[in-house]
Amino acid sequence: MATFSAITPSTVHVPPSFSYSQAVRMGDLIFVAGQVAENAKGELVGKDDIRAQTVQVFENLRLVLEAAGSGLDLVGKVTVLTTSLAHRLAIHEVRSEVFGPSGHYPASTLAVITSLAKPEFLVEIDAIALARAAAG
Repeated sequence: MATFSAITPSTVHVPPSFSYSQAVRMGDLIFVAGQVAENAKGELVGKDDIRAQTVQVFENLRLVLEAAGSGLDLVGKVTVLTTSLAHRLAIHEVRSEVFGPSGHYPASTLAVITSLAKPEFLVEIDAIALARAAAG
């Protein structure tokens, strides 16, 4: 029987008034909710700085994936939402730094949208990854 579990680590910020999980594990797949540039205290990282925001987003993805028993090296798909096409190069550079060492780049969708949940957010990224095989 397939397992289903919700993951909400304390290492990333979850607004108390929202009803969602940072990630859900279904069998061997991990579905990570869109991550934004907030630290664990809910403070914006990188106001008006797309590179700093993208670095924080990937750090949040890493933290959630690790809490779920996965990692950035097991990501198969990302969806990137950004508020300006001008941000594409910086996002791509950070993405290359994050995934380059693993030797693979996940499938990716990029969409430019008019706004994210807060006007100061410039990028949001979600991910689908495999769970790490249990040792033994």
